[in-house]
Amino acid sequence: MRLKRNWQWLTGLTLLSLPLLFADSCMQFRMSSSEIKEYFEKRGLEGQESYYKIGNRKINYVHVGNDSLPTVIFVHGSPGSLSAFIHFLADSSLLEKAQLVSVDRPGFGASNFGYAEPSLEKQVSLLKPLVEQYKDHRPITLVGHSLGGPVIARMAMDYPELIDGLIMVAPSIDPELEPNEWFRGPLALPFFKWLLPRSIRASNDEIWKLKPELQDMEPLWSKVKAPTILIQGDKDKLVPPGNADFAEKMLVNAPLELVKKEDMDHFVPWGHPELIREAIIKMLNSTSTVKLSAN
Repeated sequence: MRLKRNWQWLTGLTLLSLPLLFADSCMQFRMSSSEIKEYFEKRGLEGQESYYKIGNRKINYVHVGNDSLPTVIFVHGSPGSLSAFIHFLADSSLLEKAQLVSVDRPGFGASNFGYAEPSLEKQVSLLKPLVEQYKDHRPITLVGHSLGGPVIARMAMDYPELIDGLIMVAPSIDPELEPNEWFRGPLALPFFKWLLPRSIRASNDEIWKLKPELQDMEPLWSKVKAPTILIQGDKDKLVPPGNADFAEKMLVNAPLELVKKEDMDHFVPWGHPELIREAIIKMLNSTSTVKLSAN
């Protein structure tokens, strides 16, 4: 009888795990190394996937372009991976002006997939070596979409000497506009979180903690000195358009340009890539001019 019960329990567990494994495989929001390599080869580009280790973390990224040019680093939202911006890394108009880098944030892509770092302060400390690697007296522009927005803002707060320009795309930066989603707390509990696909688990872990993280950032906005372009759609249902107003209020020591579009939703990198491209080129032109005049 005990053997039968054990067998029934094992069978039930197996049946439960199969759809969970299937969901995990379907909801990864990332490309494999072979897919990344093939993507660049098909376009005649020499894109290189690399990584570094810091503590017990691995940070994965891909880079392409002339290393003597200024650098643009793309930071994805949640969930996501470096592949969210991979089409920008093949953009010839950008490659003429910059070396392009896209990074897997902690917990996403190939950067310890499934194990997020909810602390924005710790997260940018993990990404700092990447920025330092490309600095070398050249302008660095950070592009962040959605939750990537507060990440790059925190980078500019904590390490202003490394950052020459910010482009925030539909960023979640106002703590008062963060939605009160009751389900995120329960999904962060150990029993439930391990039932989630790894990408969703990592995403929930950091979104659940985002509001207090943004509150901690409020006194630090005056530290941001880098010129900033913020792109926001009025039809964004995930990040309220009021986040743009928050940036206008808080960025007291940084030049800010707001780019608003009435009929645009949250998914700007895919629906309106031209707005990001234009912002990058504009930022590169201005930061390069400043660097030349400083020299």
